[in-house]
Amino acid sequence: MTKVHPKFPNTCDESLCDSKAAVVLTVWKKSLLFNCDGFTVYNANGELVFRVDNYMNCPRDNIVLMDASGFPLLSIRRKKLSLGDCWMVYDGETERDPILTARKNVNILTNRRSLAWVSAKKTVLYEIEGSYSQRSCKILDERRNKKKTAEIKRKETVIGGVAFGKDVFKLIVESEMEPRVAMALTIILDQMFRSS
Repeated sequence: MTKVHPKFPNTCDESLCDSKAAVVLTVWKKSLLFNCDGFTVYNANGELVFRVDNYMNCPRDNIVLMDASGFPLLSIRRKKLSLGDCWMVYDGETERDPILTARKNVNILTNRRSLAWVSAKKTVLYEIEGSYSQRSCKILDERRNKKKTAEIKRKETVIGGVAFGKDVFKLIVESEMEPRVAMALTIILDQMFRSS
């Protein structure tokens, strides 16, 4: 019997994080495991880079982003008893000292383009603008005058310009941002705008 997930080296450290150019990832909103909900993420060479496998009957308040071999990179947890939709990102599978906090923008009267704000230790790091339902979002670095550090775009085929639909899209990550962090923010957007 063939393995569903063969052993791969930790691709995040080697092929993604050392690059000075933008990394283009293909995100497929589908788990490779049967009866699971999640994501499968490939690099430009078609190699598996990240994956998320959540069983259908498990609560969606705790999500683990893994590398290709199943090693946990980041844990994403919904903050309980919070005003609004708030998510915490932790290193590995720890539950102490979140490295990021993402809060959904609920004040659409003042800023309609903004979807969420991402902060670390009460300092706003990123603003996410656009439309997740259209798979057209930009992650802007607040410390660098709103410079685009990552972008979610629809993926189209090269022949005929046919779109794949909402379940397959591109995640373009600039060198200033870690690809695993950009993928974590993509997962959070999916949770915040799940009906989209």
